[in-house]
Amino acid sequence: MDSLLDIAAADWKDFQESWNRLEQDTYMKDGGTYRFRRHATYSVEPYGTPRLEPAQPHYQSLDYNPLNGGIARHFAPVEQAILDNSAFQSILGLCAAVFTNMGPFYVWHIEVHQFRILAQQQGASPTPEGIHRDGVDFVFMMLIDRVNVLEGCTRVVDLQRRPLGQFTLTHPMEVAIVNDHHVMHGVTPILPENECLPGYRDVLVITFRKKSF
Repeated sequence: MDSLLDIAAADWKDFQESWNRLEQDTYMKDGGTYRFRRHATYSVEPYGTPRLEPAQPHYQSLDYNPLNGGIARHFAPVEQAILDNSAFQSILGLCAAVFTNMGPFYVWHIEVHQFRILAQQQGASPTPEGIHRDGVDFVFMMLIDRVNVLEGCTRVVDLQRRPLGQFTLTHPMEVAIVNDHHVMHGVTPILPENECLPGYRDVLVITFRKKSF
């Protein structure tokens, strides 16, 4: 993936370090305190470039997220310096070029999520809702960092929940992309490799959903 992106080392480092400033997700109906995140919304018109939209809540129906769905969730915004960072702009631009080409006459709604999951002895799930769809068209998932972590295996199944494949993102900039219409996905809980040290899994998720012709 790094061969497709034009990212300076210093900008990537700043991008990675911004995950240290995420805010706790207070909407976890399982009572968990292990998830931190920030959120931003963009749109892109046919043959255009992504445009930042005013802050808005993230919403998923209970059909897609039976744990935390059904309500508008307001998350801390992605920092402006990070939105302007060349690493993020390069990633977002690549996503826009790939996904909008699959529907070039649509306006697209884009959501950007920064996630940090803290590893816990009893396991902490990057996808606490389980194997799921997101209710969008395409989902782009990039590993940003992985420190003192075991497990975190990404599993992909068809709509009848028959296994299609599984893999573990282990190195920064490794990516998984799914077509949300055709498959479901989830990630197994993460554990600390060394229980005496903090562990975490940082991921950037960008979703694309068609808005209109």
